[in-house]
Amino acid sequence: MKSDIFPRTPDGRYMVVRGRLWRLGNPGLPEDARQELVSEFMNSRRAVRDAGEDGEAKAEARSKVDAAKVALGERGPVWWEDGAPDFNRKLAKNTPYRDWFAALTTP
Repeated sequence: MKSDIFPRTPDGRYMVVRGRLWRLGNPGLPEDARQELVSEFMNSRRAVRDAGEDGEAKAEARSKVDAAKVALGERGPVWWEDGAPDFNRKLAKNTPYRDWFAALTTP
């Protein structure tokens, strides 16, 4: 999923896909570390695909996908430090981003 084609919240914490907020990675990660984690994530996604019906291999690959997403900041503890709650996977219209989102979708 290319995050540059989806609107991002003004604070840079989420992108919106079909009205739902999806947490973005931590912008404070050094670029080389981010690239390494993205590579690990993509390799793990391929391993999920390639596991086929092997449940054990699929579970291991999914665990690695999750670990990469947590390390990137897309899952797990939030990467911001202002105490704001996480609205990951929530409908934008049901969050404090509702007015911002409504302005995007209103002609």
